[in-house]
Amino acid sequence: MDWTAKRVGALIAYWNEGLTASEIGRRLEVTKNAVVGKVHRIGLQKRTSPIARKERPTDVIKLENLKSGMCSWPEGDPGTDAFQFCGKPVTPDKPYCPAHCEKAYVTIVRDRKRAAA
Repeated sequence: MDWTAKRVGALIAYWNEGLTASEIGRRLEVTKNAVVGKVHRIGLQKRTSPIARKERPTDVIKLENLKSGMCSWPEGDPGTDAFQFCGKPVTPDKPYCPAHCEKAYVTIVRDRKRAAA
């Protein structure tokens, strides 16, 4: 695939319109990766990813930082450096925050007929 001046011009115009790399690729009949590579090589302005990233808490709560009143729900693999604890405020008389209490404490319904009604 040759990047002719006409194709590069169209690429720049589409990029400036805010079209996605996939859409530009469809219009120019090239792959998304070809579009991304050419954008990088000609130095067009970078964009932020449209994929929402999960924000990581700024304060990592390690075991040595865990204090009374902080949720002690473990997060991650204990064998890695990323292992930490939730650390949010706890539910009164429980070791976990409200969200983790919902996971930890399950109510058992003894009378299934009454539960179905």
